[in-house]
Amino acid sequence: MSLPLGRRMAAEAVGTALLVAVVVGSGIQAERLSPDGGVALLANSLATVLGLGVLIALLGPVSGAHFNPVVSLAAWWQERGEPGRPALREVAAYAGAQIGGAVAGAALANAMFELPLVDWSAHTRFAGHLWLAEAVATAGLVLLVLGLTRTRRSHLSAPAVAAYIGAAYWFTSSTSFANPAVTIGRAFTDTYAGIAPASVGPFVAAQLVGGIVGVGLVEILFPASQAAPGPVARPATAHPVAEPERSRS
Repeated sequence: MSLPLGRRMAAEAVGTALLVAVVVGSGIQAERLSPDGGVALLANSLATVLGLGVLIALLGPVSGAHFNPVVSLAAWWQERGEPGRPALREVAAYAGAQIGGAVAGAALANAMFELPLVDWSAHTRFAGHLWLAEAVATAGLVLLVLGLTRTRRSHLSAPAVAAYIGAAYWFTSSTSFANPAVTIGRAFTDTYAGIAPASVGPFVAAQLVGGIVGVGLVEILFPASQAAPGPVARPATAHPVAEPERSRS
């Protein structure tokens, strides 16, 4: 049986809040401690890798540790036809919890560094190459997440997803937001990791396009008809189940 929706939503809200607190807080700390932009980005990306890996390992067995509306929607799509597939309303509930958690996480990071709880970002990120980078980063994330599911290697989700996001910090010009909830949350902080509210819409649109591309690549590279045999071991990106032998970490 599925875990209660309220419990899963709480895990998604807490996980996304902590993720954004890590991203924003480490960005503030890095910028304050180093005048070198490369060193600051290295510190920010390393903290994000470590924090994301821990959060997926910790909360994966509860909610699937999506922390990302695009991942939730993609996982819902991949499970079409499977018994126990969550209803679309549950995906919407996840998205609400993720967005609320992201905003709370940004406010928490602001508070920890004696900044206003809500401080709208003035960091404009409005350019075509940044939108392309977001589409690429999100497509790669969805391909990784769903590809691991299809090939029954969900036990690798925590290190693999964390490593991918860490790499995408560096190989994309946008530093890989790749997450609508996190993008919205980062508009609430006028710090190193912030994004101006006017830049949020195009970023989210690019991420949704990337999610669609990622799902399409999964169907090409890992078609359901050729999925690895054996019982489904849903990853930290799919609808969780309560049985211990089918949970993920």
